[in-house]
Amino acid sequence: MPLIRVLIGALVLIGLLVLPAGSGPGDRLLPSARAITAEHPDIWAGASWARGEHVLVVGRPRGLVAELAAPADRGSRTVARVWGRPVDAVILVPATTEQAAALAAPARVTGLAALAGVDRVIVEPSGFARLSAAGRRVVITHELTHVATDAAATGHLPAWLVEGFADYVGYLDSGLTAGAVAAELAADLRAGAPPRALPDRADFAAGSPRRAQAYEEAWLACRYIAERFGERRLVALYRAAMRTGRDGGEGIDGVLRATLGISTAELTRSWLAYLPTVILR
Repeated sequence: MPLIRVLIGALVLIGLLVLPAGSGPGDRLLPSARAITAEHPDIWAGASWARGEHVLVVGRPRGLVAELAAPADRGSRTVARVWGRPVDAVILVPATTEQAAALAAPARVTGLAALAGVDRVIVEPSGFARLSAAGRRVVITHELTHVATDAAATGHLPAWLVEGFADYVGYLDSGLTAGAVAAELAADLRAGAPPRALPDRADFAAGSPRRAQAYEEAWLACRYIAERFGERRLVALYRAAMRTGRDGGEGIDGVLRATLGISTAELTRSWLAYLPTVILR
């Protein structure tokens, strides 16, 4: 495992982000960081930076910026192990929720701890502050998975696959049990109120009464696929779904049949039977 070199310094903003030239492994991200921070230069006055092997973290407070580089690099390596290659990204840590909203627009940050763009991860400081250290690692790895899979540009994919796959990668090596992660869904099952279908895009929207359950259900759908068919087949499913939407293919049912040999209905039935076996132990 390569040694991460993390450097902390001040940012001087005069139109563009000024960082030392250097020759460290994270320096290939400097042009991207300069361009990104130049979009909202007022937000980054007096900010700090931290450089890892695959990430460059920009923002405040300095302590949080310094802490994020190492776990984010570990998250990038987890993404590489599953997806096949590491992901390089700029991680933005604004000081306020209002600044995070400005950086994310037109996307919304309500109820989120972080979100991904095409080449960046934006931390929502209020939501992120409420997370444990383990939760922060999961969230950052989840968002780096979105960057790697170009989720911001693949709106045609089913939301359960996009979010479930990112959580599948995010929770790898976390040591967290399914019952602990899917506490809201477990409560529903105990109350005799199981889901009836895979979550759709509306279930993940801000304000959805079952938003937490939607993420839990999507994660367990992808975990089920990986356990039954193997992780490589889960990745093949995701990649095929990406191609199908761009090429005008048959949709997710056709992709499921081609990659896993089952229909959406068959997947749903098997997944519903799987849920209590892993979260009600």
